[in-house]
Amino acid sequence: MLTQHEIQVRVRYEEADPMGFLHHARYFAYFEMGRTEMLRASGGCYRQMEEEGILIVVVRAECRFRKPARYDDLLTVRTTIDRVTPAKIEHRYEVLRDTQCLAEGRTTLAVIDREGRVRRVPEWMQTPEPPPKETLA
Repeated sequence: MLTQHEIQVRVRYEEADPMGFLHHARYFAYFEMGRTEMLRASGGCYRQMEEEGILIVVVRAECRFRKPARYDDLLTVRTTIDRVTPAKIEHRYEVLRDTQCLAEGRTTLAVIDREGRVRRVPEWMQTPEPPPKETLA
């Protein structure tokens, strides 16, 4: 499982408020996009997990807004897994325009079954990515 991943998102017109700023609620959608693409890049798929009865739910979400993003900005959403416990996964996010951090966020996800009972995080999601292999020149 990857421990860090980046995606790029362009702020669309309908995501901006009348002043041209990215609406604050959209940051949480960007965080979800970052998590989903990190999982996909690690070889996982939320749809398949749900079909197997493994549900991942947000139990905490927060965002600190530093500077506004604007309509048509090209943003980088950096998603990092900070911690995995037997039943939870904690993510950290940075929303960047070039190198400037516009927002920082955190989420805590819990694993449950279809009846809402807490389950263990699947083993393959607990394993961090292997370190890059060094090559001899």
